[in-house]
Amino acid sequence: MKPGAADFNIIFNRIMQKMNYRVEQKYIITADQLAFLRYQLEQVMDYDAYAAEGMYTIRSLYFDDLYDSCFQANEAGEDFREKYRIRTYNNEKKVIHLEIKAKEYGYTKKVKTRLSLQECSRLIEGKQLDWKEEDDFVKKKFCATRLLRRLQPVQIVEYERIPFTDSRGNVRITLDCNISGSRETKAFWEDILPAVPILSEGQHILEVKYDEFLPLHLKKILNQINLQKTAFSKYYYARLSPLQ
Repeated sequence: MKPGAADFNIIFNRIMQKMNYRVEQKYIITADQLAFLRYQLEQVMDYDAYAAEGMYTIRSLYFDDLYDSCFQANEAGEDFREKYRIRTYNNEKKVIHLEIKAKEYGYTKKVKTRLSLQECSRLIEGKQLDWKEEDDFVKKKFCATRLLRRLQPVQIVEYERIPFTDSRGNVRITLDCNISGSRETKAFWEDILPAVPILSEGQHILEVKYDEFLPLHLKKILNQINLQKTAFSKYYYARLSPLQ
């Protein structure tokens, strides 16, 4: 007998409780600030192992329900909210992630699992996954939530990411450029996505993520430019864009 949706929520919450919360800070930066930060961070941090050219393209497909609950929770600034998405890198079909990202009181947690191309295609078409008893909790949580709330694919977000990492404090600093959105969800695998920018020209996003602490030398670099923290959500601002 398969567990019910309430059981999935209990199990998923236990998983999330075992994960460490991460600090996640976001800033809107200019092209000049991006160039400065990239040069400075290259001196003291490593590029993400997957960034062969120092950059890769991220394409995410977000899900929401009939009431736009994820969008509305973001707009209301609710203390606890979740997002459900499929994510790929460089439009590569061999590595596809199904992710659930939770935010609580400014801290974030993310869990993910791998999807096959066939599973991804089913979700893009608005169909349910055929999950099995041996599937991991992330897939079961998503399937249960999708059935309960009738989640559907609603928004694609694409951008280029320059990712830096530092094992001290498990720090990850990313520079996200050319952020665009598309509501043509069935075009997810197109080489060229029919998308429009969601920020003004010359604006980009800096994200700073870490577990317990941000090393002093990185703080000093970030403090050299005038940064203003923002609660920027790529999904939320993509949904706001009237041009798609």
